[in-house]
Amino acid sequence: MAEFRAEGRGATGDGSTLGRALREYGSRWHDPAVFAEYVEAVRADARPQPTRADGMVPCTTLWYVDGDAYLGRLAIRHSLTPWLLEWGGHVGYDVRPSARRRGHATAMLRDALPVAYERLGLESVLVTCDEGNVASRKVIEACGGSYEDLRSGKLRYWVRAAP
Repeated sequence: MAEFRAEGRGATGDGSTLGRALREYGSRWHDPAVFAEYVEAVRADARPQPTRADGMVPCTTLWYVDGDAYLGRLAIRHSLTPWLLEWGGHVGYDVRPSARRRGHATAMLRDALPVAYERLGLESVLVTCDEGNVASRKVIEACGGSYEDLRSGKLRYWVRAAP
């Protein structure tokens, strides 16, 4: 998490899932009780609940690890709000800076597709990336992403999750 912080993640303007987690738990993760609280919050995010913060939908988070080394995380949103349809999509992922450019993001997205289909019933998932994020665009395309359009600086792709 220190690597993400060093690149500016978790700052006040970072509205991403990772950014919010860094602000809320980042300085206290070393405490086992706090980490357990964080894990329970991540698990709770996946449960259907009638009341959520504005704009939030149930979300399954998967951690990508190699042994005990954390490489990144991937979030699969169970449904799309108008904002997610325009900007965020079903899937978001982060690879720690020191583990980038080694195919981890592609493997993460590929591994998430059966989860999206088998557990959540999503036949296709929307994955977006910033227009200038060539690495993320290549990840999405390598996983079969079909380009839909460009909206508000976001490239939008649909990736088939169903076999």
